[in-house]
Amino acid sequence: MKNNLIIISLIFSLLTLAQEQVKKENINILKPSKAAFYSAVFPGLGQVYNKKAWKVPIVFSAIGISGYAYDFNKKKYFSYRNAYKRRLAGFSDDEFQGVILNNDRLLDGQDFYRKNKDLSMVFLVGFYFLNILDANIDAHLLDYNVDENLSFHPSILDFSSEIAPSIGIKINYNF
Repeated sequence: MKNNLIIISLIFSLLTLAQEQVKKENINILKPSKAAFYSAVFPGLGQVYNKKAWKVPIVFSAIGISGYAYDFNKKKYFSYRNAYKRRLAGFSDDEFQGVILNNDRLLDGQDFYRKNKDLSMVFLVGFYFLNILDANIDAHLLDYNVDENLSFHPSILDFSSEIAPSIGIKINYNF
């Protein structure tokens, strides 16, 4: 009888191992790198590949706003720089004539827009890499096991039939 129980338990363990191997064979290990590659080629394409198309407007907005801020600050930087250079050359026909009278204010404006231009480029590159990272991590998490067999069942045990009354805690992990 004891040998039969051992044989039956071995058969069940082999069956569950075979089922786990079948599940693991269905996992595409190249999926995260493919999603990251797609996002690197065209931002948002990795999110579409992961079937999370709702993230695409967020990616486009973040990269688009950063790109627009970079372009705006670059134009303003060059307008202040060109106005300053023209005033030093003796011309008085720049767009800030009558508005900004002091050349030092032109330098301040030039520095302000240069810093904002550089910061906008940092955000643009950061959002681009964040897009790639999001696609890669999201593809990794698609293979994450959230099966109902993973559970946590705490329970309180009553050992009142023992010599002294006592209470214990039992924790079961089911995989």
